[in-house]
Amino acid sequence: MAQAGAPDATRVALLAPSPILTVTVEHDATGPEIHIHGGGQGFWVARMLRSLGAAVSFCAPLGGEVGTLLRPVLEAAGLELCAVESGASNGAYVHERHSGGEPVTIAETASPVLTRHETDALYAATLSSALDASLTVLTGPRSEEVIEPDFYRRLAGDLRRNGHTVVADLSGLPLTAALAGGLDILHLSARELFEHAGEPPGDLSALIGALRRLREQGARTVLVSRGPEPTIVLLEDRLLELSGPVFETREERGAGDSMVAAIAASVARGRPLDEALRMGAAAGALNVVRRGLGSGSRADIEHLAADVTLRPVARISS
Repeated sequence: MAQAGAPDATRVALLAPSPILTVTVEHDATGPEIHIHGGGQGFWVARMLRSLGAAVSFCAPLGGEVGTLLRPVLEAAGLELCAVESGASNGAYVHERHSGGEPVTIAETASPVLTRHETDALYAATLSSALDASLTVLTGPRSEEVIEPDFYRRLAGDLRRNGHTVVADLSGLPLTAALAGGLDILHLSARELFEHAGEPPGDLSALIGALRRLREQGARTVLVSRGPEPTIVLLEDRLLELSGPVFETREERGAGDSMVAAIAASVARGRPLDEALRMGAAAGALNVVRRGLGSGSRADIEHLAADVTLRPVARISS
């Protein structure tokens, strides 16, 4: 750990209010394979951070039989646990997949709602870990009932008041709350952007209008991913288009998580934000060709980042 008052430039603190245990049974020509991993948005972001060489302080509740099993799985992934004991068991799922098809859910359990004492303990653990790191990533709960939304407003505000960089990938009530506290970098999908704005999905002009309002609400830099279409970025006063190679999709989930992780890892190292955005786009593009969410090679991502373009958005009608 870094000495008090001297943040580690390669360390990222990460809030994961809903880590889960995943069991996937894969069937192919050689027979069944059983894969046991951590899961949930926070874990997938953290795993990519580790792939990119960042140390990760993983702030999360762990409890029950699933939590007991999940702890060594998280540690085996190279995460440094800042765990809060939960009275209820972590969520989990069991999936089955045949010959590369879509996974079928065999069983799934919800993530527990955190009690007031558990929420306070998680807040303190995240705050203390964050102040010993270069930046903090805020990820969301599996459902909005897990943790009170105001948690995000208080945490983002406290961190930024102390000169700390806050990166977030949020939606719904946690996003609204975090914006009130202030965010340095925010990622969300176009669908999540229009849901936050209370508008039906619109064209590029409508998207840019909603994006600018997000900046007014408290986000300094905003990225809006649009599937295979270029990501739109509002960076200071620049409206940019972030695009890279497009590959056949093998796994639709997780591209945004990988993007956020790569941006955070780069910013934690003090790299320019333009460079960090290119790394993010490369990580997101490579994620879709892999089965493992939040996985990938640092060398491959750095190589592909050279093929990512960041250019002004073409003029559109007002």
